[in-house]
Amino acid sequence: MGLFKKNKRRKATPVGSSQELAQIAAEGKPVLVDFMQHGCAPCKVMDGIVDELADEYGDSAHVVKVNAAHAPDAFAEFKVMSTPTFVLLTNGRSKPRWRQSGLVKKDQLQRMLEREGAERVEAV
Repeated sequence: MGLFKKNKRRKATPVGSSQELAQIAAEGKPVLVDFMQHGCAPCKVMDGIVDELADEYGDSAHVVKVNAAHAPDAFAEFKVMSTPTFVLLTNGRSKPRWRQSGLVKKDQLQRMLEREGAERVEAV
């Protein structure tokens, strides 16, 4: 056993279809959706930030990733034309409250989540 115990960090949840995304949104918590694809350089930059948000907000929000190769129906439903594209779903609705494509600063994503009621979980 090592001196340092590695904490299990929460990561963004992969979503495989628009139906699965609708089920998550129906829970009523804010849902930050990262529409991404492998091989996309800006997606790689945002990947770590999105996982950090999933860890920081815990159960107060859903942070999910939708891969173009695995959920083309979700890309079509939300008319995603470039990656990464971020969408914030609120109040169980499938219509986005906020949307932005490209690189987005972490503090902007945090403000959007907190504006919709998400709360940061204290590190243990």
